[in-house]
Amino acid sequence: MSLITLGILGGGQLGSMLSVAAKKLNVKTIIFCNDRDAPAQNFCDEFIHADYINKNKIYDFAKKVDIITYEFENIPFATLNELNKLKTVLPKPSVNRLIQHRLAEKDFINKLNIRTTRYVQVENKEDILPLKDFLPGILKTTTMGYDGKGQYPIKDLDEVDLLNIDFNKEYILEKLVKLKKEISVIITRFGKNRFEIYEPIENTHKDQILKHSKIPAEINSKLFNQSKEWAISIAEELKYIGTLCVEFFIDRNDNLYVNEIAPRVHNSGHLTINTHNVSQFENHVRAVCSLEQIKLRKIYNAEMINLIGEDILKYRENPKLDDNQFFFDYLKKEIKEKRKMGHLTILK
Repeated sequence: MSLITLGILGGGQLGSMLSVAAKKLNVKTIIFCNDRDAPAQNFCDEFIHADYINKNKIYDFAKKVDIITYEFENIPFATLNELNKLKTVLPKPSVNRLIQHRLAEKDFINKLNIRTTRYVQVENKEDILPLKDFLPGILKTTTMGYDGKGQYPIKDLDEVDLLNIDFNKEYILEKLVKLKKEISVIITRFGKNRFEIYEPIENTHKDQILKHSKIPAEINSKLFNQSKEWAISIAEELKYIGTLCVEFFIDRNDNLYVNEIAPRVHNSGHLTINTHNVSQFENHVRAVCSLEQIKLRKIYNAEMINLIGEDILKYRENPKLDDNQFFFDYLKKEIKEKRKMGHLTILK
């Protein structure tokens, strides 16, 4: 049987872990990334460095692969669309275009009768002035931005002038909820009403970057079931193929809100490598490559700690671990203050 060759756009830690999972399934991986130092080149079978709008390199990449996926959502839609004419891209480019735009994403979710926080489009500074009832809120660019980038918390109108906001960009203002906790649900959809879904994961953020995840989440059965039902509805409506993450807020009255959709494997699901019979990464490869769907089974409870910036040094210098601890080094060359450098999973 000939090997399937999976093309992956993006070469960060998610691309690395997809490559590792693919190897287990006898699937070859070729990474295409605009970062010469992308860590995924340490884990894939072949690495292509070029800009995402380099048509010649994109065509060369497409010729070498059977199917294409991506590890982050900010790949230019034009690139995904062009590639999809040559080889199947999964999740399909139209999903990515929708989720790349926060306003379109929120509108889509609300049309499914799924609750989000209140939000409004903002095109210039004057648009914010009459929006006092949306404060405290968070102003986000409608496109790009992650881990807090392109986001401005605003408590009152007096702060707007102090934030140096570039109003050449389009924004969405989201009203903050009185937050009790955050959870995420990861689902892999193989086809119509064919999916594997992980139980809700409880997440803690620091400086708008995920710091800690754990299962089981400390939530009631209503929230447990509702979050999974909403994730299934979203995946089905999108006709999604692959692994998807839905991030949720829970307020102090135990109301559930969808925060955003990540059309890819997700940082909060890293613990699935050690907790389940099939990780989120393996399930993604299985789904996009049309491989066998295996019934999901949780083996362990666990917590995961993101190692951000210099947190990694302690583990690189002294990697002594207990039997229930697993250290993952993303092999990123440069340590930066808010950069995810690795993670530690602790089985319970």
